[in-house]
Amino acid sequence: MTLLPRQPVPALDVATLDGARFALGVAPPLTFDMIVFYRGLHCPVCTKYLTELERLVPEFEQRGVRVIAISSDGEGRAREMANKIGAQRLRFGYGLALAAARDWGLNISTSRGKTSIGIEEPPLFSEPGLFLVRPDRTLYWASTQTMPFARPHFDEILAAIDFVQKHDYPARGEYTGPV
Repeated sequence: MTLLPRQPVPALDVATLDGARFALGVAPPLTFDMIVFYRGLHCPVCTKYLTELERLVPEFEQRGVRVIAISSDGEGRAREMANKIGAQRLRFGYGLALAAARDWGLNISTSRGKTSIGIEEPPLFSEPGLFLVRPDRTLYWASTQTMPFARPHFDEILAAIDFVQKHDYPARGEYTGPV
């Protein structure tokens, strides 16, 4: 499924490690929800990526951006990932249904056994994606991947958010007419 800027995104409702739920649109953020879909505990690239995000959560919050990291892992594996990165500020959602992942345009992969860090991949899991969603639940920006490598840099996203806010820059890529 292809999501389009300025159009509503699919529903998203997942359990979180803080014992609550994250339901997109229920308590809208000031500026954006930044949803970071990650592959799961088995992914060493995710560990590095989420460690960097943990460090920068206060920077996003200063800009009115609410941040959550979500995977299809169950609660135990999600908690292990949160502990692994020393999460104090980053909120973790877990149990993302693969049908919901597909609705968000995420690519689904099959297990290849144990990863380089010796953790078994789930039979099926989603590949990474990062989305900025406006308070009205419309898509502002999206990046999805077929591989764990070369993800958007959080420092660049922060700079882009500063530019967007300063210049009231519109979401782009919404045209679907003839070319």
